[in-house]
Parts: sequence; C-alpha cells; structure tokens
Amino acid sequence: MAKRQFLVTSALPYSNGRLHVGHITGAYLPADTYVRYLRARGEDVRFICGSDDNGVASLISARKEGRSVEELTAHYNARQAADFKGLGIEFDVYGGTHQPGFVELHNQISQGFFKQTFDKGYFVKKTTEQLYDEQAGQFLPDRYVKGTCYHRKADGTPCEYPEAYGDQCEQCGNSIDPMLLKDPVSTITGTRPVPRKTTHWYMQLPKFEKPLREWLESKREPKDGSPPWRDTVLNFALGQIKQGLPERAMTRDLHWGVPVPLDDPDAQGKVLYVWFDAPIGYVSFTAKWCEEHEGDWRAYERWWKNPDCKIVHFIGEDNTVFHALTWPAMLMAEGSYQLPWQVVANSFLNIKFPGQEEQKISKSRGTAIWIEEYLKMFEPDPLRYYLTSIAPERQRTAFDVDAFIEANNAILSNTLGNFVNRTLTFAQKYFDNRVPEAGTRGPGEQQQLANIREAAARTTELLEAFRFKDAMEAVINLARQANGYFSEKAPWAQRKTDMAACGTTINVCIQMVKALTVLIAPFMPSSALRCARMLNLPVSPSGQLALPPIAWDEATVELPAGHALGEPVILFQKLDPGQIFADGK
Repeated sequence: MAKRQFLVTSALPYSNGRLHVGHITGAYLPADTYVRYLRARGEDVRFICGSDDNGVASLISARKEGRSVEELTAHYNARQAADFKGLGIEFDVYGGTHQPGFVELHNQISQGFFKQTFDKGYFVKKTTEQLYDEQAGQFLPDRYVKGTCYHRKADGTPCEYPEAYGDQCEQCGNSIDPMLLKDPVSTITGTRPVPRKTTHWYMQLPKFEKPLREWLESKREPKDGSPPWRDTVLNFALGQIKQGLPERAMTRDLHWGVPVPLDDPDAQGKVLYVWFDAPIGYVSFTAKWCEEHEGDWRAYERWWKNPDCKIVHFIGEDNTVFHALTWPAMLMAEGSYQLPWQVVANSFLNIKFPGQEEQKISKSRGTAIWIEEYLKMFEPDPLRYYLTSIAPERQRTAFDVDAFIEANNAILSNTLGNFVNRTLTFAQKYFDNRVPEAGTRGPGEQQQLANIREAAARTTELLEAFRFKDAMEAVINLARQANGYFSEKAPWAQRKTDMAACGTTINVCIQMVKALTVLIAPFMPSSALRCARMLNLPVSPSGQLALPPIAWDEATVELPAGHALGEPVILFQKLDPGQIFADGK
C-alpha cells in the first residue's frame, strides 16, 4: 500500500508567556498523538509549529516586562520549545515568525502571499476611522484596546463579555471590530481612545462566502471517505457565514511585524496583520525545514501545493474563525495552495483545584498548572494520559487535580502498569525471562487474542477519526481485560499444578503486553519505549521518542516462544496527593 502524505500543524503560540495545561490539551497533545500514530503506520508526515512573534501581544508583554520585543520573543520561544520537548511533543521544526534563521524566509513568503492576493484584486484600500490613544500617541490595533463585546452568542443572547480585545472575543469566539466595542479602553494608558482617520488594506472576505460555505458543507460527509469535521467547527464557521463575513483590514499601524510590500506612501510604517502572517508561518517553517534538509526551501510546495498531501490543522476553539474561514479564504484568494483537509479544534479546558470551584484557567490570577513546573516534579506520560482522557473534543471540560492523581494511581499504575509488571516479573522468575511456549490455547486464550485484534482495529478507527479520547479508552480497556484474564487464570496457582498451562497463560499475557506497547505509543511514548525495552524489542536509534518503538501493525503479531525478555521495571509511580499542587499554583 502506498504511503499517505500528511502535513500536520499545531497553532502557533504567542511568544509572550509560559505554557499551561490548557494550551497543551487544545492544539499540541492531540496533534503529537496523531503524528505518532501516522509515523507508526509508516506514513510520510511532517509536524510543523513555532512561535507567533509578531503583533500586539508581544509588544504589550515586552512593555510590561521591561525588555525589548526581540529579547522577549526569543526568551519565550526557547522556554516553550523546552516545555514541548519535556512532554515528548516533538515537531519536525519549531520555528518563530520573527526568530533569527526564520524571519527572513517568513517575511519573504508572507509578502509574496500578500502581493499575489493584492495583484488579483482581493484587497481594497480604505481610509477609515480607528481608535487612537492620544496620550500614547498611537493607533490601537487588536489587543491594544479592550471593551465590552457587542456580539450575540450562539444561543442568541448578548455576549457582553467585558474584557473583549479588539481582535476577537475570547468568550463567544467572534471577530471584533474595535470601533464597535462598548466602552473601549486603551490597554496602554487606560484612557478612553478617540476615533482618528488612518489608511489600511481590507481583504474582500464577502467574495468568498459562497465557496467557503460549499467547501465547509462538503466536510460534513466527505465523498472521498475522509472523516467528517467536528460539528463544533462546522456549525461555528457556517454560522459566521450566515451572519455575513466583513471586509477585514489585513494591515496595521505598527513597527513590529512583516512590512507591507506595497510601493505606496500610505503603506509606509505599516505591517501585515498578525493573523495574516501567522498561518503563513506554517508554510515558511516548512520551507525552512526543506532548506535545511533538502537544500531547497521551495520544496515546501511538495507539501502545500500537492493535492495528494493532506493538511491537518490542530487548534483551540478561539482560533476557529481564523483557521476555518480567514485562512481558507486567503488560500482561495492566493490560488496555488491546497485547502486544509482537516481543522481539528478542541474547546477550552477549565481547572479545578482541591476544595475550590471549577474556574477558567487564568495566567493573571495564577489559576494554571504550568508545564515547566509540572515537569520539575513528574514524568510526562501521566499528564499526557490524563489530558487525553478529559480531552474537550466536543465541549469544555476541566482539569481536576484530584482526578488527575486518581487517574495516575488507579488506571496507569494499578491497571496498565500492574499488568505489565506482574506479567514480566512472573516470566523472569519462572520462565527464565523468556516467552514460554504457547501450548494448548483454550477459549479464554482465544478470547484474549481476539481482544487484541479488536482493540487494535478500534483504536485505529478512532485515531483516523480524530477521536483521541475514545481511542485512549479503547487501549485502557484492553489493559483491563488483560488484568482480568491474569487474575482469572491465577498463574501463581497454575505453576504448582500445571506448568504447561501456566506457560500458556503467561505467553498470552506477554502478547497482550506487546499489543499494549504498540497501542499506547502515540499517547504515552516514554512508557511505550520502556515497555519495548522490557520486551527486548528493537527500538529507534538512541531511543528517540520522535520515532515509534514498534510499527503499528506489530500490535497483532505475536512474540515467538523462547524470545528473550529485558529487565522489568516499574512503569508508573504512584503519586502522593499531599505532595503536589498543594498551593493551587
């Protein structure tokens, strides 16, 4: 069977702060899980990400922290990259839209994209009134202004979120026209801004309403057999089209960003809107990878302009409007790129500390579990497992600290880890640390082997459909069945009366350990690597986590009798509730 080709991206995080569990569960962990699954299948895949350095968010943070914007974005780009690596989230490239080594190519491709769209007539130059901070002496694009949201929510009730920024409302997800905000305030000085005229270039999004609607509708039941898009994405995007898409200014009055590539006096001192250049970062980072690994940055076209390549974007719910509407419209306007094959959006993750009510994750209030702090205390896989098990794939969910501890201790340690440990330590003690003979397999053994086949098929089906939470549960259910079989057969008793039957039991249990090793690898790569070593299986060079320890199809292939095993180790350590997150910070 020919390899499938995938270009997978995760939303570019702003390089103005640390990462917390809400970020990870939205756009990064499910993408990494999917990429690991594809690689285990032997598919041709590239995993692209990097920081979003341009725009207002970085400028505001730099001012608050008293450092240059270049220093700030470099600092957080490096910290975020370290957090991802610590969690085993391994990109082929982690770039940055204004980072050394990336900015020149990013600017070149972004400006070329803008110019191509401009030359096709999809921009209109307009002089309009925009909000201006007289005290600061500058216009207030995007996050330089906030006020009360004027939109209505999906249920028709007024949103009226009082902290809506001038680019997008975090509560209802709608794009914001700063001039329509109620009670606008400058985030620079805290003063009320005044209208003042300025000139910008507006993309004609209304011209793309019909093709966008038809394209999105085709994703409900794709005729090519592709998995349908999530209803949350389609309903939101189609609802926006029904309301009517606005013309959108794609330039800004800023000094930090990609310069507007027009020979026009009014373009001087202006940059591209950060949400115009940010998704192009996916392209420019791919181009940089091609430059470094293939010697030609233009080889990115093999991914982005190839109809056989499936482009998959993983995002949080707040990025839906840009990835399902604005970015596809940009691609349609430019004309030479492939549209996304999938836009996979997760909802927000709330948080619940012991003895407290569920609340929104907030950097300013400190109600977050920071990845950097987590990794100082714990292994990555318990967090990867728990975040997958509560994945907000259809609706918002909450990280419950007590439930996290329970998931680690009851499921990972007592169920999965316990089965692996008691199977392999039994083989070490009583079968010379080798796979015993299969012997005569009765109905119980045949049922467990059937369970392996069913779990492998079900997990495959669910991962192909981007249902990571259910896929993880299918794997854990196999571990439960395996534990039940071990307890029912009681090999500790069998060995005293029928060593051959005992060998058959342990043989089947080892086959289940091998299957679990393959199936947990996309979700918990560090643990899968340890399991592979305990089974004495060939692993990737230097134990690189970026590569699957065993091919996906190996889940149902048995280890032969006599195969020498490795040294058993404890797979998951139990966590003490009294030692973690005690202060809720």
